[in-house]
Amino acid sequence: MEYLVRKALKGDPNAFVELIEGSRQSMYKIARSYFSNEDDIADAIQDTIETAYRSLPNLKRAEYFRTWLIRILINKCIDIIRKNRKESPVEIFPDQGAPCAELKNCEFEELMCSLDEKYRTVLLLYYGEGFKVSEIAQLLDMEENTVKSRLSRGRSKFRAVWSGQNASF
Repeated sequence: MEYLVRKALKGDPNAFVELIEGSRQSMYKIARSYFSNEDDIADAIQDTIETAYRSLPNLKRAEYFRTWLIRILINKCIDIIRKNRKESPVEIFPDQGAPCAELKNCEFEELMCSLDEKYRTVLLLYYGEGFKVSEIAQLLDMEENTVKSRLSRGRSKFRAVWSGQNASF
């Protein structure tokens, strides 16, 4: 990956495209943790790609590309949330998405969506994307102990929701 980043830094647009393609699934998962609306997800990812492309010369170290890209995405998601709050004083209900292809994935997404955003994001970054606690702290601009406590509380809340859902079977 670092090789591609160096090529992109030297102006190779194909290398940048390849980096984005390799990060597409991660970006989608993270944006999905903030939004249920596919349009907002697409907007966040598109804004992230544009900003990353324009800001690529500002990247100091190639090995931090992934962390840098995810941080941009998180900021874009927060910007969209703020913009949507200002534009719509009434509560907006999320769009009903297309039915999941696999019931298990759908159930997992429902469980994750039932968690508060602050827990959902930390759990997704840690378990879904494999970031370390220190990296998550840097990405979300918070103390490592806060990340650890959100991981712990998020796991507990997830477990409680999961147990409650399984008790109905």
